[in-house]
Amino acid sequence: MAAASSSDYDGCGAESNEANSKWLDAHYDPMANVHTFSACLALADLHGDGEYKLVVGDLGPGGQQPRLKVLKGPLVMTESPLPALPAAAATFLMEQHEPRTPALALASGPCVYVYKNLRPYFKFSLPQLPPNPLEQDLWNQAKEDRIDPLTLKEMLESIRETAEEPLSVQSLRFLQLELSEMEAFVNQHKSNSIKRQTVITTMTTLKKNLADEDAVSCLVLGTENKELLVLDPEAFTILAKMSLPSVPVFLEVSGQFDVEFRLAAACRNGNIYILRRDSKHPKYCIELSAQPVGLIRVHKVLVVGSTQDSLHGFTHKGKKLWTVQMPAAILTMNLLEQHSRGLQAVMAGLANGEVRIYRDKALLNVIHTPDAVTSLCFGRYGREDNTLIMTTRGGGLIIKILKRTAVFVEGGSEVGPPPAQAMKLNVPRKTRLYVDQTLREREAGTAMHRAFQTDLYLLRLRAARAYLQALESSLSPMSATAREPLKLHAVVQGLGPTFKLTLHLQNTSTARPVLGLLVCCLYNEALYSLPRAFFKVPLLVPGLNYPLETFVESLSNKGISDIIKVLVLREGQSAPLLSAHVNMPRSEGLAAA
Repeated sequence: MAAASSSDYDGCGAESNEANSKWLDAHYDPMANVHTFSACLALADLHGDGEYKLVVGDLGPGGQQPRLKVLKGPLVMTESPLPALPAAAATFLMEQHEPRTPALALASGPCVYVYKNLRPYFKFSLPQLPPNPLEQDLWNQAKEDRIDPLTLKEMLESIRETAEEPLSVQSLRFLQLELSEMEAFVNQHKSNSIKRQTVITTMTTLKKNLADEDAVSCLVLGTENKELLVLDPEAFTILAKMSLPSVPVFLEVSGQFDVEFRLAAACRNGNIYILRRDSKHPKYCIELSAQPVGLIRVHKVLVVGSTQDSLHGFTHKGKKLWTVQMPAAILTMNLLEQHSRGLQAVMAGLANGEVRIYRDKALLNVIHTPDAVTSLCFGRYGREDNTLIMTTRGGGLIIKILKRTAVFVEGGSEVGPPPAQAMKLNVPRKTRLYVDQTLREREAGTAMHRAFQTDLYLLRLRAARAYLQALESSLSPMSATAREPLKLHAVVQGLGPTFKLTLHLQNTSTARPVLGLLVCCLYNEALYSLPRAFFKVPLLVPGLNYPLETFVESLSNKGISDIIKVLVLREGQSAPLLSAHVNMPRSEGLAAA
């Protein structure tokens, strides 16, 4: 059912019709019965045929009857029930073998269900947690009939209020029962062992060892017991475990697991924690003034939506870059990435029926929808590269296609001069000194300009002479001619009286090796002694760094240091190709003696 479902304007304030809109209305079905949020939407080529499908973790109407739906175009292709409400959906490559078809991971309750070719492939369950010892002791007493159901309920309620660890599912179900149903429940479950199981709150993917788009990825899970788990993509074992001060609800990752990665987790306590590779605990913390409702990474900026109806931009070290106020509450957020134009922007669905697109704090586009949008997803769908998929609060489905000629322009959100232009500046009063200086500049302006130009020309002349002298005497550590492409770098190590002098010599040409070079060290023989002050340099292969080592013996016991000149020469030539002045440190050994 295709219809003109919504309208958009490009930030210039005027409504646009279908002719000059940036979007094509591909499909709108207000009765699609799709109830989900952005984390449970994923686009992937599930069968390797080039036809991208939409994977939906559907909550069901009123949170009842959760289902996994796969849509092809506007139609539901497959549908299967889920044992619990979905928390997140993601597609990832598990292996490098052909055919390169991605797997589907769906987090639901304490498990991750992995599908390949839309068939169940693997089920990963979170490891069980140790039960509360007091709770275990109460159920043991109930098993031996030493405690009645009413006392058991009172004791469990006391534990729930005071203990830091939550109760098991069995105890929580028991506390929900009426008094008449408690005895039958105790008789039925008192022989069962107490199991405390955590659940998954969020999930994303992290590249394993390559940054390519079709590289193997790991699953990153956030759990209710304040932990982050990284799973192996083939064996589904836990590769890394990290702890957080609060329960994570949004995750953003960058980098590769085997090389270096950075992970940002927005938690229920209103903070965002930054973790890096080999860190078991957060390295940085971003404290928000309100609860986060979304977390998106745009290049190197973390964009956070808060319950104060605003978007904030932060660096990975927690520095706030900008803030943009929204006209209504933010319901959902996601990333818009247009590969053909290299564009990355943030999409924010608002409670007033708008979808706003921002690049940093610049408004690029506004889309109006007939109902508030609760989930967003942008990417390749079917055979269209730039498709925007939205679901509404009433269960509707909206599909839009970005026109190939559409260009997002920054700074078009305001018409006319900026508001700051109308603000009156607090200009200070003119002092007597200012008036005298103005009169002097007016009367002697020509002479002052000539003096300034004369000094400027003299400065340029001195700089040119110094540069020419450096080229003629080869005082630079880098060669100025293309025939001798060399680079010299010196490092001094040690406390004294014996120092190690390492000369790093590099051939910076692309294909031509260099042969027949000599290194000569000039120094004050009263202060230093070098066993190798003149030696030959081996063949220099292009691009490689050659460390040439020698030792320097300090002869003075007065704590005096001097400069050692290092010259690089060619055999048969007296003029050096390169030179470096090494400032030797004071000999700490002789000074201490």
